[in-house]
Amino acid sequence: MSDPQQGLSANTGDWPKALFYTALIFSIFQIITAAFHPVSTQVLRATHVGFLLLVVFLSYPARGKSQPWQPLAWLLGLAGMATAAYQWYFEADLIQRSGDLTDADIVIGITLIVLVFEAARRVMGWALPIICSIFLMYGLFGQYLPGDLMHRGYGFDQIINQLAFGTEGLYGTPTYVSATYIFLFILFGSFLEQAGMIRLFTDFAMGLFGHKLGGPAKVAVVSSALMGTITGSGVANVVTTGQFTIPLMKRFGYRPAFAGGVEATSSMGSQIMPPIMGAVAFIMAETINVPFIEIAKAALIPALLYFCSVFWMVHLEAKRANLCGLPKDQCPNPWAAIKERWYLLIPLFILVYLLFSGRTPLFSGMVGLALTSIVILGSAIVLRLSSMAMRIAFWIALGILCAGFFQLGIGVVFGVIALLVAICWFIKGGRDTLTICLHALVEGARHAVPVGIACALVGVIIGIVSLTGIASTFASYILAVGQDNLFLSLVLTMVTCLVLGMGIPTIPNYIITSSIAAPALLDLGVPLIVSHMFVFYFGIMADLTPPVALACFAAAPIAKESGLKISLWAIRIAIAGFVIPFMAVYDPALMLQGDSWLATGFVLLKATVGIGIWGVIFTGYLLQKLYWWERVIGFLAGASLILATPLSDEIGFGLALLFIVQHSWRARKLKRLAEQG
Repeated sequence: MSDPQQGLSANTGDWPKALFYTALIFSIFQIITAAFHPVSTQVLRATHVGFLLLVVFLSYPARGKSQPWQPLAWLLGLAGMATAAYQWYFEADLIQRSGDLTDADIVIGITLIVLVFEAARRVMGWALPIICSIFLMYGLFGQYLPGDLMHRGYGFDQIINQLAFGTEGLYGTPTYVSATYIFLFILFGSFLEQAGMIRLFTDFAMGLFGHKLGGPAKVAVVSSALMGTITGSGVANVVTTGQFTIPLMKRFGYRPAFAGGVEATSSMGSQIMPPIMGAVAFIMAETINVPFIEIAKAALIPALLYFCSVFWMVHLEAKRANLCGLPKDQCPNPWAAIKERWYLLIPLFILVYLLFSGRTPLFSGMVGLALTSIVILGSAIVLRLSSMAMRIAFWIALGILCAGFFQLGIGVVFGVIALLVAICWFIKGGRDTLTICLHALVEGARHAVPVGIACALVGVIIGIVSLTGIASTFASYILAVGQDNLFLSLVLTMVTCLVLGMGIPTIPNYIITSSIAAPALLDLGVPLIVSHMFVFYFGIMADLTPPVALACFAAAPIAKESGLKISLWAIRIAIAGFVIPFMAVYDPALMLQGDSWLATGFVLLKATVGIGIWGVIFTGYLLQKLYWWERVIGFLAGASLILATPLSDEIGFGLALLFIVQHSWRARKLKRLAEQG
């Protein structure tokens, strides 16, 4: 909704009041239901989708860039809310007559399905609705298809019941995750952004790397990695950190396409960066029924390796082009930035502690959001206290009050927040802080809309797949084509993710591919988490691949360059990281799925050397420009390190050592000759 294509200002303060307060009520509803659980999970899912539809139709036009025609917008939006009200009011009746739909049920079901399809078209374009329509048509007419694709046939009312009234359709697991974990973590990131976390991360990154070789590009990589810890959204990262990093890179000689590619590539890695990660991580945890912490653990090393690979590619490109960094005296002091805004890190550290101590994401997200609100409101009050002793006493008293949460429940936290709000209302500058909090709530609802609509619509695929069992058929095809060859099956899965990602976002890409390909990988002996992480990883990479690279096109207006050109650079920068999931499949210790830290350390070393070698090959530069035969040696070294055959590791390390030694010798020789000449 911040996109000018929707005819709305990026500043939520300039929105129409009706839309602003609708989004505000949406966020408040989600917080209350997360904290106190006043409604059943089915009602929660239905109301969540109802609010999504209302916000979409009030903000996204049917065509063009103008604001939606309000009478029709309200009609469609309230029709979406009516489907939620129907689920709420007739909840008991719907449970009693499960599967035996009345005429009213069918009307409500059709209305819901049509509205979700239209909302998704307005938000994401035609690609995803078309794919979901194909699955819907398969559910309705698949009995007429030949061979293995044929199913036994299902009535129209069965399809409606599956999609609109159960927990395996539009109200399936993705919608539940969107209505709980995802929304809370989006709000958490929104509050931190409003409080100044973006500036903290960018100043810290600037202070550490701004003066280094290729400094501005390295700042983009590091700041995006840090932002990924709180947002979990690649596109959101592009339009936030990119506003600063892309112009900075251009100012210091980087080509616009390269600058946009660096930011897009770095930002997409935020979806696999613990602790928050992207929405897919929460959906994955629910889908495969494992604790979220296990997903975060599996993603930790691949995420770090991904950002290291991007950092390395940026370094090599900067070295080849001799792009210097900023003067050191123009870079901020990183530790001064932390000293100034250290309090913003408290909720993040507590969130990490709660997640890694075994608490549920819902509990952790609720606590993290509450603490962020308290820190923001408390900071506004502390600034009015004159002495350091009074400030320390205030924070200690606030901490003691919040500690009562663990004994007396969430009501204590809400009481503390209400008290702080009341104090802020009467002190100088306090109302500005309250305004920031209101806008954070609205921003959270805004960022939740594309995610929530995608989660609802892919429920069509989930519902049809579970009803017809078509996933097992596709899995058998992959196994047949792969002919029990794991590498070929991995390549086919990667290509499927990249092709699907040309038209649809990461969430539906993951859900579709994991339903089809992940079972096949599991049958080939790939551990459950690793197979799903493999699909997730390349679903993210798909947002960088042309012709429809969402992250790159988000960077295009900032870089003032074609999205396609940015995409080509993004692929070049990210390509070294493509080997990471392959290495994790052949050695799951890379995703902490083994029992030995020694095995994890060895595969980490192997992956680091492999990424380094692949980066040099694709850049064509290390200390000097590479000769063709050096690239051949490097390619053989990198390929050997990926494979898990006998002696492949030894051969890979040996060739890597040969490559580095001879290239270093040649570079020194050329340098001596240049100095003598």
